[in-house]
Amino acid sequence: MKTEQTAQPKLYIGIDIHKRSWKIHCATDLFSGKSFTMPPKPEGLKVYVEQHFSDYEVTIAYEAGCCGYYAHRSFESYGWSSLVVNPADIHRKGKERFTKTDKIDAQLIARELKDGRLDSIHVPEVEREQLRSLFRRRNDLVKDFRRIKSILKMQLLYFGVSIPEEFDNDHWSHNFRHWLDSLVFSHPTARETLDSRMRSFRFIDKELRDVSSKLRAYCRKHYKKDYYLLRSIPGIGGIVACGIICELGDLRRFNSIKHLAGYVGLAPGVHQSGDNQRHTGITMRAHRLMRSYFIEASWQAIRTDPIMQAYYRKHIGKNVKSVIVKVARKLLSRTLAVIKTEIPYTIGVIE
Repeated sequence: MKTEQTAQPKLYIGIDIHKRSWKIHCATDLFSGKSFTMPPKPEGLKVYVEQHFSDYEVTIAYEAGCCGYYAHRSFESYGWSSLVVNPADIHRKGKERFTKTDKIDAQLIARELKDGRLDSIHVPEVEREQLRSLFRRRNDLVKDFRRIKSILKMQLLYFGVSIPEEFDNDHWSHNFRHWLDSLVFSHPTARETLDSRMRSFRFIDKELRDVSSKLRAYCRKHYKKDYYLLRSIPGIGGIVACGIICELGDLRRFNSIKHLAGYVGLAPGVHQSGDNQRHTGITMRAHRLMRSYFIEASWQAIRTDPIMQAYYRKHIGKNVKSVIVKVARKLLSRTLAVIKTEIPYTIGVIE
């Protein structure tokens, strides 16, 4: 009797990606398949699939990580369905939580992919991804800037040098910098140490200013409408607006504030067992960088917008940290509404 193929066979590929090699697990809709190791090149996998699974519909997945989206874009160019998944979304059964190898990871990804339990994270377009790298460079410079300032103050404290009261704050004015340059120590080596650190301080300060200026200028030019819509919201300045554009992308892709709040990490956590239910604070799963930016922006919002200030005062007496998170959630909702309606925010108007 002649057998005929009634449906296109399917191939599911799970990859555990590393810099020097890829661990691959191939499974079909009928069989569990096999695992093997190969060099980290999408072209090599394409050749393998064409040789052994030429008539198959290919679906492939790997974990998001340091290797970015180059492989994903290559796989899609081959006509394959490709997913980049959050490692936390890959379900592990029982003892699988206590055994971890590259082979097991690839098998788990292929299994979850075959069972239809995986969803891809949002993959930004190349232009937005590279813009995001500039924003993250700025955040690295901010950390370096805080660090070198702390080190400079540490040296003064170590040698018993008291900072004048008018300079003892977070703002390092030009007068304070000139005062640091004029300090005299009993031996020249301490002066050389301070000079070296001041050179580092001035270099980082200049880099931070230059990168910030280029970031704002690019967003003003290429995302002008969204940039100025975001700037109309009290509390959101130029850098926060750039962060939203770079890290969150086009907010119109979010279906609701619940969807956006879950992505940023301003959604409440809850734990229920039987009749016992308790709130566990904001969720641990978050875009931590943007969550911190929204919380910082909220402090500015309650100073400049009477509606936000009234909302904050309504909760006075409660835990300050919990209240400012509520304000941040409200600010996030306002941000989504402004972008979706494309109407600039008016201060003092109740939403």
